[in-house]
Amino acid sequence: MSSTDQPQPDQIEGAPHPRETRQLLGQSAAQGAFLDAFSSGRLHHGWLITGPKGVGKATLAWQIARFLLATPLAQDDGLFGAPPPPDSLDINPDHPVARRILAQSEPGLFHITRSYNDKTKKLRDQIVADDVRRLNGFLQMSAADGGRRVVIIDSADEMNTQAANALLKMLEEPPARTTLLLISHQPSRLLPTIRSRCRELRLHTLSPQVMAQALDQAQIIAPTDPSALAALAALAAGSVGEAIRLINLDGLAIYAELVALYSGLPRLDRARAVQFANAAAGASAARQDLLFHLNDLFLARLARCGALGQPPSPAATDTEAQLMARLAPNAQKARAWAELAQAINARITHGRAVNLDPASLLLDTVFRMQKTAT
Repeated sequence: MSSTDQPQPDQIEGAPHPRETRQLLGQSAAQGAFLDAFSSGRLHHGWLITGPKGVGKATLAWQIARFLLATPLAQDDGLFGAPPPPDSLDINPDHPVARRILAQSEPGLFHITRSYNDKTKKLRDQIVADDVRRLNGFLQMSAADGGRRVVIIDSADEMNTQAANALLKMLEEPPARTTLLLISHQPSRLLPTIRSRCRELRLHTLSPQVMAQALDQAQIIAPTDPSALAALAALAAGSVGEAIRLINLDGLAIYAELVALYSGLPRLDRARAVQFANAAAGASAARQDLLFHLNDLFLARLARCGALGQPPSPAATDTEAQLMARLAPNAQKARAWAELAQAINARITHGRAVNLDPASLLLDTVFRMQKTAT
């Protein structure tokens, strides 16, 4: 399998790769923080780009890479004095660096993701030490040109212990003119020594308006019905990546079916539950993943309803608010749903790891929810 045919672990299916996204929307604070550090002349060698999945962390990393590699290193002020500091990270798409990055031929950039295992014909579950050690060759080969070098690791959360230790050595003794950009969805999973050697750029969830702009930029056809758009915003929780997944896999319909299935709790239409579970068992792995995620999200919204004394807003379906107010009327019930969510999540994680029947996992989930609703 050629490298162009291999699956891309850092690309959302159906969306452009982050290197192809020209404009980062809704994250001006993080962009400004990096630009201020650059203009001050005290650019840190390690940057930890954090935030929820799908809010633009990888897009920012690629934007920074283009900016650094296209911006000349500071020289003496010369005859006419120093040039004014840049006021944007944007680089003209016709710039040679931008063109080379798009063509994946930029010699000053090294990109680390989970690698493809030729033996199993699948992507590895982790970034392994060999993936990180390949950096040594890149740094040695690129040192001769005297320019900047940029390394993107997406995502750093996926490094195993050996890979993390190999990276730590580089952070402890950073190579000259090298900037490392670590993308992290869950910084708590990283070694504390890695976190302490990086400066953090935190990205935040997007407003529904900005998310709609980002979907349009990615040429994703979003729902036009206002209630469907509100539901998408509620379930995606400000993540463009999650919104794309919901659109591509018909997530709004899946969630509506879950709400309908639970609408009679503690009474349960068992025939409908069995039919729904059997249909899920025959679905793709990606659709099954989304189904279990949406069920977990339903439980989280249910627990939040009881804890706050009001249903989540905006509602994701016409009947969701009324159902949640009935199933989680107080804080005591909220705790019960939260504890159930933890138990179900552990059960599903284990069950999927040992290849238990998805239909059985879903029915077990439904019956546990029926018991809690009693």
